[in-house]
Amino acid sequence: MSSTFATFRDKRLISIFLFGIASGFPWLMIGSVLSAWLKDESLSRSAIGLFGAIFAVYSFNWLWAPLIDRVKPFFLGQRRGWIGQMQLLIIGFCAWMSTLNAQSDLFLIALCGLLIAIASATQDIAIDAYRIDVIGEQEKATMSAASSLATAGWWTGYGGLGAIPFLLADLPGWHWQAIYLVLAGIMALCFFATLLANEPAIDREALLQDAKARYSNLLGNAQSVTSTLSAWLLITLVEPFREFFQRSGARLALKLLCFIFLFKIGEAFLGRMSIVFYKELGFSNTDIGTYSKLLNWWVTIIFSVLGGMVNIRYGIFKGLLIAGIAMAASNLLFALMAVVGPHKGWFVVTIVLDVFTSSWSTVAMVAFISLLCNRAFSATQYALMASLSVLSRTLLASGSGMLVDGLGGNWALFFVITALMVIPSLIILTSLKDKIAEVETSR
Repeated sequence: MSSTFATFRDKRLISIFLFGIASGFPWLMIGSVLSAWLKDESLSRSAIGLFGAIFAVYSFNWLWAPLIDRVKPFFLGQRRGWIGQMQLLIIGFCAWMSTLNAQSDLFLIALCGLLIAIASATQDIAIDAYRIDVIGEQEKATMSAASSLATAGWWTGYGGLGAIPFLLADLPGWHWQAIYLVLAGIMALCFFATLLANEPAIDREALLQDAKARYSNLLGNAQSVTSTLSAWLLITLVEPFREFFQRSGARLALKLLCFIFLFKIGEAFLGRMSIVFYKELGFSNTDIGTYSKLLNWWVTIIFSVLGGMVNIRYGIFKGLLIAGIAMAASNLLFALMAVVGPHKGWFVVTIVLDVFTSSWSTVAMVAFISLLCNRAFSATQYALMASLSVLSRTLLASGSGMLVDGLGGNWALFFVITALMVIPSLIILTSLKDKIAEVETSR
């Protein structure tokens, strides 16, 4: 047990935690804050749900992830350079959002939200790659610890700092546009933390020697500009995906991707409508900020660390299995809360269990995906797998408002349906037990 605690004293985990904050914070800008603003402007549930399509960007960031592996920015290094530049863009777009009016500038709000999502999704590619690169390949326990602190950081950005706008919204003289200026200022602090982080010491060119030799032979070892460019494009755009499918085998690779896609789909449908549900149930912005954000934050940190310790001690498979079962149970508690009404005691119980399942499952999933990545293509391969997890949480879940409307506003039935969505992923998970054990022992 003492060795498990010792793992968390690694100084590299401080930067990983701070980068987690920077990763989660933009989701607040275009997620719960934007939903609350639009709800206060009397937009319908369906319209608010459709704004969730903005998050589809996170599902397709693997398309440009190869560039994050191969193109080096002018300053701060390969990983920090991309992270810092995207943070500066997020600050600028957030400041622009503060100038818009929800009644007359709805299209521009959607456009600004989309641009924040693109910058944030690109930042996430570099942050995930930073975490993989900075931890040695044989440091399995440290990778689980890093995954837990990355999750704790993400929820600190989304939940802990996420309480601020909701607490401000109920104060006299505050409006949502002014709150977006506060969010821009907080993001500027994240940029400062990026300046202080250490760049991972990875000789990426040495790791790419085999790929370079392969494509040089394929192109006949020609030294022309066309051949050189073709080899660069093949290594950048093709090799990360070829290497992953060849190493895993096509059938197993597809099964892994299918599990990653399905695992959090029920949680995604619930999460997209949670703020709307709380407001319709009768909770105030202050209640939401206090219970859904601040309480959410502290409980997430606790369960993220515990989840990392369980992964270190008992393995990722058990962490994922426990989280999947608990996810279904927590969604059923939301159904009970819909029947009981705005009871703060049930709100607290439901939030605690929901946070347990979310943080526990995220830690296990992040650690699992990280171990599946080849260090030469860490940004691309992690983005490919993580984007599938996000796809169910973004593009598909954008129809969650329509589902609630289609059920006649029957929130209890909606949450029961989201609980049942967990079952297919658990079936696939049991068939992956041996593969997960192999990945853990081979590193």
